[in-house]
Amino acid sequence: MKTITLIFGAVYGMLSVILGAFGAHALKKILSVERLESFETGVRYQMYAAFFLLIIGYILKFETSSEKWTSILMITGTLLFSVSIYFLSLQDYLGVNLKFLGPITPLGGLFMILSWGMLILYFAKNRI
Repeated sequence: MKTITLIFGAVYGMLSVILGAFGAHALKKILSVERLESFETGVRYQMYAAFFLLIIGYILKFETSSEKWTSILMITGTLLFSVSIYFLSLQDYLGVNLKFLGPITPLGGLFMILSWGMLILYFAKNRI
């Protein structure tokens, strides 16, 4: 689980840079300001998750299920949160109605919040 966490952290970080550049250059010309801001929110939170995963990948030993779930929730939450925002931001450009993805975004956010909460409990319990 440690290796998976570190790989997802690195991949999320790399994709954040790529998507951020793509948004700043290519999407700036085709999306409304509101849609571009939403896209950038997805990129920003994906980068936060990348840092989170890299840090816990080095701090946690992944010996307990709660340590594993801290990683799983952040990986899954980021995927749901950021990817749903990316598609919702691009739906007008793609010419498809993707509004059904709307409820997925807060679910992903909830998973991310739970992951942060589990990390807080880990720190409180282990008094690092």
